[in-house]
Amino acid sequence: MLRRLLLLSPLALTACQRKLCAQDVGVRGLIPPLSFTMTDVNTGKRVTAADFKGSVVLLYFGYTNCPDVCPATLYNMQRVQAAMGSKAAARVKILFVTVDPNRDTPPLLTQYTALFGANVVGLRGTPNQLYSLARRYRVVFSVVKKPIYTVTHSAAVYVFNAKGKPEFIIAGLSTVKPDIRGIARDLRQVASE
Repeated sequence: MLRRLLLLSPLALTACQRKLCAQDVGVRGLIPPLSFTMTDVNTGKRVTAADFKGSVVLLYFGYTNCPDVCPATLYNMQRVQAAMGSKAAARVKILFVTVDPNRDTPPLLTQYTALFGANVVGLRGTPNQLYSLARRYRVVFSVVKKPIYTVTHSAAVYVFNAKGKPEFIIAGLSTVKPDIRGIARDLRQVASE
């Protein structure tokens, strides 16, 4: 009996993780479900993860003055959604959490996110809300105001299924040649569940 269980345990582990493209890293069971409270800059209303149930959520931390990584990542998210097909892409919401709320005012963040599609939601939080969310997903960021205003942040995109459960992390979407088709295939699979 014990021998049979030992033989089946690797099969059980592989069943928990799906085959992903090389750019995506499976995180099922490794990070907590989607949970937050912040302000949606488009509506000015407080939102929580429950407001996005039923959608595949791509959670990304960035800021509007980012010169390269943020716009490249958001642009490539648009390309991924186009490659997914309209039906699957319609199930995707991109939550863009600003790590620089001092400069990313609601009007500025609304204007910036609109550049990347109607399904991109700009989120701002209090310092406690922002730090709590960053800590929950082990996101690193810093804002140094003097002598030169400098913002640094992690660039991974966290993917949650329609129930708010973690699926995978997309790494390197700001690179010159991300695997758009592979990422689209992985997201399409999550969107179809």
